[in-house]
Amino acid sequence: MTDWTGILELDLEKRQGRTVAKNVYFQGAFKVQRPVYLNNYSYPCYYLLNPGGGYLDGDTYRMKVTLDEGAQVTLTTQSATKVYKTPNKEAYQETEFHLKKDSYLEYLPDPLIAYQNARYFQKNTVYMEKGATLLYSDILTPGWSPEGKQFSYNQLRLINEIYLDNELIAFDHINLNPAAQEIDGLGFMEGYTHLGSFIVIGDKTKAALLDTLYETIEKETADIKAGLSELHVPGFTIRVLANSTQVIERIFTACHRVISDEWYQMQPSFLRKY
Repeated sequence: MTDWTGILELDLEKRQGRTVAKNVYFQGAFKVQRPVYLNNYSYPCYYLLNPGGGYLDGDTYRMKVTLDEGAQVTLTTQSATKVYKTPNKEAYQETEFHLKKDSYLEYLPDPLIAYQNARYFQKNTVYMEKGATLLYSDILTPGWSPEGKQFSYNQLRLINEIYLDNELIAFDHINLNPAAQEIDGLGFMEGYTHLGSFIVIGDKTKAALLDTLYETIEKETADIKAGLSELHVPGFTIRVLANSTQVIERIFTACHRVISDEWYQMQPSFLRKY
């Protein structure tokens, strides 16, 4: 594919105790703000921007991020990713991450909102070296429709492929197609409207951390279904079904705090934009 709607490339390195960019390139309807060093941390937070306000019919986006050894970064979006009607061709985004030894990536985008007749395909591929750490989350939200239907989008597909030292260690494929599936049924949304995923891979993962995360999730008083699955490498995934974005965000924020405190004795930065 050559005619991308938007392209973003970001290369980061650790220099004199701080993580800085050694290459930033963007083109079209994909941009990145200047880095912000929240809480005076030694690593930056970058806000990803879509100046067009949303993804339209046939839009294609590509992002590539490389972290050199020891580099750290937080990536998030300026606002929710909105996918509008795509009558002819799905909107598509592919992202490729390269994490060198002892690097640390938090990729925490705002929710994805799919409106009526929207089709969207997203593929994330992560190449990690041993010692690297990944925290990734996504939240899928049904958008407004004139009839008030909860699942008026046509299709949402999200694929995550994660490689550790060139070995595939995790493959996660979400495919929601309301017209062809019993979307409210068992194995799909099970009566809920919002779906959240949190993937964490890091050598510091221990059984005690997983126990604490279980306890943290169980404290949520809203109506949810949640599960935590340990990977065959040090890491885990959390999946949450709920009826609002705020509930899933609250759970993921609480889990993020537990992880940051357990691993680094620090608190994650406040990323919200309102």
